[in-house]
Amino acid sequence: QVQLVESGGGLVQAGGSLRLACAASGRTFSTHTLGWFRQAPGKEREFVAAINPSGGRTYYVDSVKGRFTIFRDNAQNTVYLQMSSLKPEDTAVYYCAVRYIWGQSGSYDINQPYIYWGQGTQVTVSS
Repeated sequence: QVQLVESGGGLVQAGGSLRLACAASGRTFSTHTLGWFRQAPGKEREFVAAINPSGGRTYYVDSVKGRFTIFRDNAQNTVYLQMSSLKPEDTAVYYCAVRYIWGQSGSYDINQPYIYWGQGTQVTVSS
């Protein structure tokens, strides 16, 4: 049974940093694309970042570019999201997810579905 477990969330002041981790079990995901999403209260779930199987390509939503970094450790079957310069608007439940396809010609395909999801970890940024 596939399981994704996020950790590392918490309360941080604006300008601070957090590192989220998502550990996968039940199968290896070294050939899969891994992503992070978030959902703030009263809002729809939003894509945050994705990383290709080798870790050589990443893709971010504009609002986190330059502040967040996604990286992975395939030996540990884990994906991370390093978040810096946090803002109150980054407050949300953060979810990791897995899908098969990165995209064509090296570009991230935003339309490919994610097939496995974690339960989420709360990140709260105070002003």
